[in-house]
Amino acid sequence: MKKTIKNKQVGLRNRLVFIVFGIFVVVGIITYSIVFLVSNTDLFYYIEFNLSFSFVLALTLSLVIGTAITSLVGKQILTPMMKLNYASKEIANGNFHVKMNADTQIKEIEEIFTSFNQMVAELKNIEMMRNDFVANISHEFKTPLTAIEGYATLLQDNELEDDERLQYIQTILDSTKQLSTLSSNILRLSKLENQDKVTDKTLYRLDEQIRQVLLYFEKTWLDKELELILDLPKTMFYQNENLLMQVWINLLSNAIKFTPPLGSIQVILIKRETEIIVSIKDSGIGMTQQVKKHIFEKFYQGDRSRSKEGNGLGLALVYRIVCLCNGKIQVNSEPDKGSEFIVTFSTDKSS
Repeated sequence: MKKTIKNKQVGLRNRLVFIVFGIFVVVGIITYSIVFLVSNTDLFYYIEFNLSFSFVLALTLSLVIGTAITSLVGKQILTPMMKLNYASKEIANGNFHVKMNADTQIKEIEEIFTSFNQMVAELKNIEMMRNDFVANISHEFKTPLTAIEGYATLLQDNELEDDERLQYIQTILDSTKQLSTLSSNILRLSKLENQDKVTDKTLYRLDEQIRQVLLYFEKTWLDKELELILDLPKTMFYQNENLLMQVWINLLSNAIKFTPPLGSIQVILIKRETEIIVSIKDSGIGMTQQVKKHIFEKFYQGDRSRSKEGNGLGLALVYRIVCLCNGKIQVNSEPDKGSEFIVTFSTDKSS
C-alpha cells in the first residue's frame, strides 16, 4: 500500500515538473520570436535592438507569462492537495463524515481521492463497531454486577430467612459465573480475531468428540425429555480438537436450550471425499429472518428474555472458529419450526 502511494506521488510530481518546464520552454520560444520580429519593424528601428537585448527581453517576458500560466495550472494540483490536507486533519480529529470530490481531470488525484474516501468509510465502520462493542460490553458487565451488589446488600439483613439467604447466595454465584464466562469468551474471541491460521492440528475421532459433548449436557436433555436422533459414523478428522470442541458445545447447548420439553434434536455427520458435514437440527422455537441476519454478531441475542442464560458471544465464537478451520456454516430456521446449523469443512490437510 505504501509503495502504491509513493508511486502515485512520484507520478504526480513528474507530471508537474514536466508541465512547468514545458510552459517555460514554449513561452520562451514564442516570446523570443515575437520580440525578434518586433525589433525589426520601423516602429522600433531607432532603438537599435541587438541579439543580446532581444534575448533578455524574451527571457523576462517568458518568466512573467510562464509564472502566470504555471500558477493557473498549479491550482489544479495545489488546491486539491490543500483540501486533502484539511480533510486529513478532520479525520485525525475524529470527524469521519468527510468526503472528497473525486471528479477531477487529473487521474492520479482522482485515484488518491477515491482511495481516501474508501479509507474514511472503513474507519467510520470501525468506529461504529468500536462504539457498539463498548456499549454492549458495558451493558453485559453492568447487569451481573448490579445483581451481585443488590443481593450482597440484602444479605446484610440479619432477619433474613434461611431460604431467602440461600436464594440470594445462589443468585450471586450465578452472576459471578456469568461474569467469568463473559470475560473468558471476550478474551478467547479477541485472540481468535487476531489469529490468521489454526495450529496444533491432530487426527482424531470427530464422531466421538460430538458424543462427548452430548454426554456433557446429558442431565439437561434428560430433564427436558428430549429425543436424540443420532447418525454419527466413525469419522477421522485432521483439525484443532480444542477449537472444534467449542463449536459443538455452543451449537448443542443452544439446540437444547431453545428446544421445549419433549422436543427432539437430530445430529448427523456426513463424510464425503472432499468434505465433512455436521448438521445439528432441533424442533425448538426457531428464529425470524431478521434474527438470522445477526446471530453471528458479537453480543447479539435474538431472544432477550433468555439474556441471563448467555452473553451473545457463543455463535460469534463458532463463526470465527469455523472460518479459521477453512469451513463454512449455514443456518436454516423458521419461527416455531426449529433451527438447523450445517457446518461444512474441507478435508484437505494443506488448508
